[in-house]
Amino acid sequence: MADRMARRRVKLYALNADRQWDDRGTGHVTSSYVERLKGMSLLVRAESDGSLLLESRIQADTAYQKQQGTLIVWSEGENFDLALSFQEKAGCDEIWEKICQVQGKDPSVDITQDIVEESEDERFDDVSDSNPWVELPPCEIGRLEDINEVISNCLHSPVRREKLAIALENEGYVKKLVSVFHTCEDLENMEGLHLLYEIFKNIFLLNKNALFEIMFADDTIFDVVGCLEYDPSSPYPKRHRQYLKSIAKFKEVIPIENSELLSKIHQTYRVQYIQDVVLPTPAVFEENMLSTLSSFIFFNKVEIVSLIQEDERFLSELFHQLGGDEDVPTEKRRDLVLFLKEFCTFSQTLQPTSRETFFKTLSSLGVLSALEITLGLDDAIIKSASIDILSYIVEFSPSMVREYMMQQQHKTEEEQFLLNIIIEQMVVDSDPEMGGAVQLMGILRILIDPENMMATVTKSERADFLAFFYKHSMHYLVAPLLSNTVGDEVGREDYSSAQLLALILELLAFCVEHHTYHIKNYIVQRDLLKRILVLMKSKHTFLVLSALRFMRKIIGLRDDFYNRHIINSNLFAPVVDAFVRNNGRYNLLDSAIIEMFEYIKVEDIKTLWMSVVEKFGEVLAQVDYVQTFHALRMRYEQHQDRLKDRDRSASLDGIGGVVRGTRYRRDVRDLDEEEEMWFNNDEEEIDETEPILPSRDTNIAPVGELMAYVEGGEAEEERCYCLAGESPTIKTSDKVEKENGASKMLGATGKQSLLLNNGNKDNNNTAAALSPEGNKSPVPARKKRSELVKQ
Repeated sequence: MADRMARRRVKLYALNADRQWDDRGTGHVTSSYVERLKGMSLLVRAESDGSLLLESRIQADTAYQKQQGTLIVWSEGENFDLALSFQEKAGCDEIWEKICQVQGKDPSVDITQDIVEESEDERFDDVSDSNPWVELPPCEIGRLEDINEVISNCLHSPVRREKLAIALENEGYVKKLVSVFHTCEDLENMEGLHLLYEIFKNIFLLNKNALFEIMFADDTIFDVVGCLEYDPSSPYPKRHRQYLKSIAKFKEVIPIENSELLSKIHQTYRVQYIQDVVLPTPAVFEENMLSTLSSFIFFNKVEIVSLIQEDERFLSELFHQLGGDEDVPTEKRRDLVLFLKEFCTFSQTLQPTSRETFFKTLSSLGVLSALEITLGLDDAIIKSASIDILSYIVEFSPSMVREYMMQQQHKTEEEQFLLNIIIEQMVVDSDPEMGGAVQLMGILRILIDPENMMATVTKSERADFLAFFYKHSMHYLVAPLLSNTVGDEVGREDYSSAQLLALILELLAFCVEHHTYHIKNYIVQRDLLKRILVLMKSKHTFLVLSALRFMRKIIGLRDDFYNRHIINSNLFAPVVDAFVRNNGRYNLLDSAIIEMFEYIKVEDIKTLWMSVVEKFGEVLAQVDYVQTFHALRMRYEQHQDRLKDRDRSASLDGIGGVVRGTRYRRDVRDLDEEEEMWFNNDEEEIDETEPILPSRDTNIAPVGELMAYVEGGEAEEERCYCLAGESPTIKTSDKVEKENGASKMLGATGKQSLLLNNGNKDNNNTAAALSPEGNKSPVPARKKRSELVKQ
């Protein structure tokens, strides 16, 4: 049973829209009758959880192809190709027999049906359909033109193409053509060599895996490449064989003992060279004419990665020499890094689960610690390859890299942290185009992106890593910026320095957008925005725009914390200065600055537009080719008018001693002292039967004989409807507690009597009650209520 399961172990692939194979999972394949599909079907169940990865009925008219002895490929629908890659050839043969049995085919064939149905005209014209073979002329120099014509004519019909491929394979025609090629080359027969070029180019267009296996065999592939050197459109033959044999030498940096692996590596490189260099550009042909060639290379790469990953001795020796052994010469280390880069490139063909296992294997062997060494080496090739390797790892599993980095803070000096090495290499990049710096910036952005950070019950990767980054690495990132803006002047103005600062500003803008309070505290505590705006004086316009873009990103957050910092530090001044220096020129800088002020106006960020108008209104008022600044001035003036109207209204309402609104209030503590002196006066007694005047306002407070209550917020008209001698006697509780900070009034006998003033300006007692004569509290004279309350 175990042997059968091993034989039936497969990987399921599907061809995507880019004509690349996507790995859909690993499982075990069976063939059985499915009632729902009404027929024999192929079933693939996942190895991990037993879920159904594939359920496909074996159709009688579907073309199934067996390739390389372990692959079965077919199409479901017009644009959906599937492939089963078997672990063992025996399992592939078993399933192939089942498919052929359902379709009534001989299992010895490699394809069961025609791939594409012919039109009715083609069927009518093809009188040889009953004959399973295509008649090929004898393979001789004198018949090369006839051979080329037969093969060219078959390309237009799927049926003929299939029969031609079978005929070429069964008759060993490729070997015969190679023999003719040697003769033509010895005789320098250019006409025959040009015909052989056309013949082999058309054989490639048959797109048959069985023919590829013949042409790419070790004893044939160089002769096939030789035939493709004699392009009739070229006056001189190419030298592809010389390149593959002499120039492109295979460097075995670590001895490979597995002969199968070694042969597969050689074959894959040569076939890749044929596809990329030897054959004409794909635009010349139909879109999918060479899809099988791409599949051939793809599955070869999968097999190479699997074979190397299983060889623990090989990988251990590789990383020992790459990172641990200091005596390894630079040339040797360069080969090791290039091999590892190619190894990681091939890993992109693996499915996600297999790729995760692949990178975990590399991590356990010390790939990240090795990269710490190779990134810092003074060798452009080693450094470039190391960046590519790190990019592969970070793009697939940034969490794994972050975990490694955070573990370093307990073991390593700060400057030796991998994160700081990445920043340092970005800063010191000597490439005029800053290619390495741009790539490292992309890696750094992935690492500090909270969107790909995980949060579990036990820990928060986001909080931990960002705290680590701002504590140990942020100062390395901003160091070039701070060193170049000393004394409010831009230091180095060379192009490379400006490019580097622009990259740093782009990263900082990303932090502003995604890191909230971490970057906010960093900017304010170190006055970083002010230093960045010094770059507005740079002679490089792109750097000026980068600094402006950073400030625009901050303003776009509409954060009061940032806005107060901008106003208090007068940070609009560098922007306005740059705007004035631009002198109205119609360029990107002019538009970007106007857009920022337009945003402030449209979003009505009051604190900012008030500051702009108050400090720079006169300068900006001269700009008349846009309405932005005129509109800000109008809005400011309207705001000032509203404030004056409110002051005027408040002063009118305050006549008679009644103070309302939010402009002025008596200190609540003063009221408390006055009331307490009044209530604690032993000489006065309160009539317990004296009535309490009702009010619609629940917030009431007495001040002597008459009381003016100021309510928080906008002033409202307060009314008290009292009739002398007619108010009912109301027994109050022992304690009345005022809201909004009013005093507590406790009577000696547990009852209080309150008098309310309706705020009438004719009431002369109001002025007396609130007259500020010293700080003495007025002592009320006992009077009749009818004398105190005016209607």
